[in-house]
Amino acid sequence: MGDCGAPGDVNSNVLVARSTGDAQLDKAVWQWLSWDKNQKTKEQIESLLQDGKHQELRERLCCRLSFGTAGLRSAMGAGFCYINDLTVIQSTQGIYKYLERNFSDFKQRGFVVGYDTRGQVTSNCSSKKLAKLTAAVLLAKDVLVYFFSTYVPTPFVVYWENGAQITSPHDKEIIKCIEECVEPWNGSWNENRVDTSPLRQDPLRRICDSYMQDLTKICYHRELNVQSSLKFVHTSFHGVGHDYVQLAFKAFGFQPPIPVPEQKDPDPDFSTVKCPNPEEGESVLELSLRLAEKEGAKVVVATDPDADRLAVAEQQDNGCWKVFTGNELAALFGWWMFSCWKENCSPDADVRNVYMLATTVSSKILRAIALKEGFHFEETLPGFKWIGSRVKNLLDNGKEVLFAFEESIGFMCGTSVLDKDGVSAAVVIAEMATYLQGQGLTLAQKLLDIYETYGYHISKTSYFLCYDPPTIKRIFERLRNFEGPQCYPKCCGAYNILHVRDVTTGYDSSQLNHKSVLPVSRNSQMLTFTFQNGCVATLRTSGTEPKIKYYAEMCALPGLSDRGVLEEELQKLIEALIENFLEPAKNGLTWRSA
Repeated sequence: MGDCGAPGDVNSNVLVARSTGDAQLDKAVWQWLSWDKNQKTKEQIESLLQDGKHQELRERLCCRLSFGTAGLRSAMGAGFCYINDLTVIQSTQGIYKYLERNFSDFKQRGFVVGYDTRGQVTSNCSSKKLAKLTAAVLLAKDVLVYFFSTYVPTPFVVYWENGAQITSPHDKEIIKCIEECVEPWNGSWNENRVDTSPLRQDPLRRICDSYMQDLTKICYHRELNVQSSLKFVHTSFHGVGHDYVQLAFKAFGFQPPIPVPEQKDPDPDFSTVKCPNPEEGESVLELSLRLAEKEGAKVVVATDPDADRLAVAEQQDNGCWKVFTGNELAALFGWWMFSCWKENCSPDADVRNVYMLATTVSSKILRAIALKEGFHFEETLPGFKWIGSRVKNLLDNGKEVLFAFEESIGFMCGTSVLDKDGVSAAVVIAEMATYLQGQGLTLAQKLLDIYETYGYHISKTSYFLCYDPPTIKRIFERLRNFEGPQCYPKCCGAYNILHVRDVTTGYDSSQLNHKSVLPVSRNSQMLTFTFQNGCVATLRTSGTEPKIKYYAEMCALPGLSDRGVLEEELQKLIEALIENFLEPAKNGLTWRSA
């Protein structure tokens, strides 16, 4: 946890009297009460200490934030493993230390600091306050800080010098530096420094203008957009998306989408939804769908609170709404981005220079399109940090990347932003729907056409909860030694397995050398099974939650169009996967609640 040092101005007699009997925990408690200047989070730890809740103190104070699939992530609250004022200061100090060691000019190059509208009253913690503390640490060290004057979508803020999220080995080295810099430096708590420092610049206008200008590079039918009679409803789920989606539609020549008034403005309590996650489907889109019906809008676009993900719903001829999955939207985006490229590329353009990417737990539909159309498809580990880094590498080598996605409704259209981006995805889907309307088609009808052309790809994703890490490890180790030591299963119930890939150990039976092409990821569990019947299923642990997730997809060849048969086959295989590999009753797993 870092050096404890002398008690200083903390009443050491009080702390001794409240000793937990655990030297490591006592040290962590002392550090927290010495360093935390946020009264609410400090009181939370004091209260736990007074109440003798030593196990909860241990869980909060004897571990640290770590990098997952998308940066340092945790819930807000008191403790070294949560997001709060102190851990943000510590993390920023660690990043500063890492950059100081590795980049001689980083103070002049500067940091970009952005924030959204989320927060938590109980810990007196908001995204803007955390951003101001981040800036305070850097400004105190004479670093140039580009600090946005208002909330912005996550894609407006780049993560590393390549414009993508941080990947290994930087993440591991940054964690080491954080652990060396746990005590706040002088000036780190001065959150108001950003309001007066001459080293602070506001990049809002320049970035926003540049972003909207770059959007026009992926606008292919502006003349149709200008004349379009198709109406759209947009919800920003009480987050940052409203203003930016309005501007994006304007950049494409559209009339602005109709906003959901109750959800248009920022609200950290998300007061109109049980869960502010558009991925949850029709239930969380209730206000949007009712407004769309009232206004005669056929398409609803929904950005999540930080506007980096997108959900889409379309009203069908029978009046019902279809909410597309992330994999279904990817099929539409993949078809659209390639079709637009083909229509607009130069005569000497080489399709073999074109790439699309997806995370390995996402649909293989782009692979099927690539095989038929002649471009390249690549997979990455889960998390857009891997996609962004690989895309930058491809661009640096003269390749052209059209589209990338992850199944959890994260889409990257074009390469102006090397991350998932709900704002650009919203306006691209609007242009696609407008174009299809001119062809007498809906999004749902075009999706079926894509499946008829490239083969049906039907997927199901869910998870089990498991709060016991040894049980999780035992489940995966059993699969690695299923039919003897280091012998993976050859079948799952009645279903024969063709190949097994284990990125935790770096094994892949489909490769001649049996080594995985994907990077080894020893800190998480992930096994992928390719079955003889065309199904691909992955079991993996969550980086941030006590979950074992499963992703299963039936990948049919073109011409096999009996969807009902394919869905039934997929469902049977999932049942076999759960029964034979996860054994929920034996292992005490809880299936996700409906």
